[in-house]
Amino acid sequence: MNTSTAIGFIGIGTMGEPMASNLVRAGIPLTVWNRSAERCEPLSRAGATVAQEAADVFARCDTIILMLANGAAIDAVLGRGTPEFVARVAGRRLVAMGTVSPGYSEALAADIRAAGGHYVEAPVSGSRKPAEAGQLVAMLAGDDEDLAAVRPLMAAMCRECFECGPVPSALRMKLAVNVFLITMVTGLTEAAHFAERHGLDMERFAAILSAGPMASDVSRVKAAKLVQRDFARQAGISDVLKNSRLIVEAAREAAVAAPLMETCFSLYGETEALGFGEEDMAAVVRAFEARTSNRIGSDRIGSDRIGSVIISAT
Repeated sequence: MNTSTAIGFIGIGTMGEPMASNLVRAGIPLTVWNRSAERCEPLSRAGATVAQEAADVFARCDTIILMLANGAAIDAVLGRGTPEFVARVAGRRLVAMGTVSPGYSEALAADIRAAGGHYVEAPVSGSRKPAEAGQLVAMLAGDDEDLAAVRPLMAAMCRECFECGPVPSALRMKLAVNVFLITMVTGLTEAAHFAERHGLDMERFAAILSAGPMASDVSRVKAAKLVQRDFARQAGISDVLKNSRLIVEAAREAAVAAPLMETCFSLYGETEALGFGEEDMAAVVRAFEARTSNRIGSDRIGSDRIGSVIISAT
């Protein structure tokens, strides 16, 4: 790889900041931009060049990584639907690492190619801590030449990369992986809530899980969070809700049954509505707690009504 050419990185958020930091540590010249400029300060201190405007990144770089929250943010940065779009993408390679709908990505790839650009899907599996450690798992989709060009960049951020075929196969694969991740963590949370409400020793509950066949890196981290009531964000409720929505929509479009994800979608939506959207996904326990409280309240009301009927009858 020719590391004398700067690589662009747009989107310095919860995941983008550690990912970009790993690129800088690998000696890759990086030009970064974020809508909130203060997010770029740690990268500037580490040696990255901070662009004043998104347009400056496209002017300086032939390959630009996008780690953005949704399609609207991507469209705004690319100037999609405006005269600036062709100027920004022609002759450049766009690497989209955020999670968006497969249909959106497929349409974006077609527009970029029509404008003379190149497009790679590269969503990743993992949260902030794996991102900090360079232990993400990437799923890649695109033309062979483009995939070969971005692999050295992926190596600085990811433990492994898997080629999934043409766009949007990587995003479909990411959603399939997330079905397991989201339902697993939600099931763990329900188990912890069940244990806590039965007065069990929560430290022992976590130890038994970690010693058993269901244990994983994810379960150990999330179980500790639940025991300690530590909901500092790694993968946030709002992000998991977005991913759940994408999965449910993709399942409905393909007429695929997804009953567990339908339930998870409701639970994460309830947690966000309670005001905990910025907390870690383990905070979905708050939705379980709210449902339990409502059920107890309903049971009490029901008991009171039965008592009133009995008293009236006597």
